[in-house]
Amino acid sequence: MRRLLLAATAVLILAAPALAAPGDFALEDVQMLSADAMQGRGIDTEGSADARLYILGRMREIGLEPVDQEFTFTRKNGAQVSGVNLMARIAGTRPGGKVIVVTAHYDHLGVQDGKIYNGADDNASGVAGALAVAEAFKARAPLHDVWIVFLDGEESGLRGARAFVEAPPVPLAMIALNVNFDMLSKSAKGEIYASGGSANAWVRARLEALVPMSPVILKLGHDTDADGAENNWTFQSDHGAFARAGLPWVYFGVEDHPEYHKPTDDFATIPQPFFRGAITTVVSAVRLFDEHLDSLPERAT
Repeated sequence: MRRLLLAATAVLILAAPALAAPGDFALEDVQMLSADAMQGRGIDTEGSADARLYILGRMREIGLEPVDQEFTFTRKNGAQVSGVNLMARIAGTRPGGKVIVVTAHYDHLGVQDGKIYNGADDNASGVAGALAVAEAFKARAPLHDVWIVFLDGEESGLRGARAFVEAPPVPLAMIALNVNFDMLSKSAKGEIYASGGSANAWVRARLEALVPMSPVILKLGHDTDADGAENNWTFQSDHGAFARAGLPWVYFGVEDHPEYHKPTDDFATIPQPFFRGAITTVVSAVRLFDEHLDSLPERAT
């Protein structure tokens, strides 16, 4: 019964007209995905299944044709866990060339000690960002194929990202760039970071061009050990699986905040003007990458 009620609520929201201001629909997405009814979206739980139903509904509303990718892994205690990635292709006007993969993980920490870890920032916000990119690119087609991918199992060791890289829907050699969103909505300083430029001059040049265009403070960094290994985000979210495969990557995210991995990471604590600005920034970023993708140097094989 709970799932039927949740699905009915999702239908009502999806039937509502899209709001005009940038990020308004993204706010609705975060609110739904971080509701108590989702039970923290722990992998291989009913809450995770409910989150997938919502994401699938949004994907279809946008005009995407989603496919899933199932995977399993075994925890250290011997428990077998199943996860599901959701993905869809947005066709570019120059088919057959390079591909951009936009990722965001939808899982979080579930329920622990009777407390729901709703994960509004981590990572309902990133899912909302990827959906916003999909809406923008369905409204105006990209030059290159773009895959929108919602990954499961990030909190369990980047499991969904690793499964995707091991069996991508297109040859790995065609994937020119991964753009990953993980925590886009909370920053007391009004800052969002873009990582990945230190490892790739082409990426850095595009990010530097994006800085003055961003409605929020966009900083480059957190992709070297200059401030200590703990502040190097290269392998700390799903883009890490792409980095290990030798693929160029960009990661957008905020620094840790008091609600990070706490039961207090709720929708009510999101500074909405900042989040709207962050959504505008990441959508603009993917558009910029797409427009210049043909100038990205070929990888050595």
